[in-house]
Amino acid sequence: MKYIQIYVSLFMIFFSACHSKKTVSISSDKNTNYIQVKNILWLSDKEMQMPLYAFIVEWYGVPYKYGTCTKNGTDCSGFVNILYQKLYNQSLSRSADEMYYKDCKKISIEEVKEGDLVFFQLDSKKISHVGVCLRQHKFVHASTKKGVMISDLNEPYFQKCFFAFGRVQR
Repeated sequence: MKYIQIYVSLFMIFFSACHSKKTVSISSDKNTNYIQVKNILWLSDKEMQMPLYAFIVEWYGVPYKYGTCTKNGTDCSGFVNILYQKLYNQSLSRSADEMYYKDCKKISIEEVKEGDLVFFQLDSKKISHVGVCLRQHKFVHASTKKGVMISDLNEPYFQKCFFAFGRVQR
């Protein structure tokens, strides 16, 4: 009987600890995402309320998964597509290459605004990666290694693979 009481007590402690940890984890992830995005881009709390940045906070850290676009996993064109659907009520082509050639007008660096697209040729002559321009030479994209994240266009890797900027034709 004594062993049953110990077993039941341990069982209750274990499962109540798991439950409380899960709750803390979810809210701290969102808070962590908010702080990371805010600090990377040097934004004020007011700027963080803009729909673009609120959307990025929601998706920040979502893992990369080719051919999908859910919060369980997304690829680069899927992420850009859902961002444009939710924020601009616009559907784009499903591949980075088609987005550039079918949905965008090429623009110069001087014309780039938040929300414009940036395209890369990673391993071939075909456009194979896309992200959304932010401020201070930063862009948000779904990286194969780190999922949805913010990177800097001045990083040597992105400088080497850069193809063009594009503005979605509305």
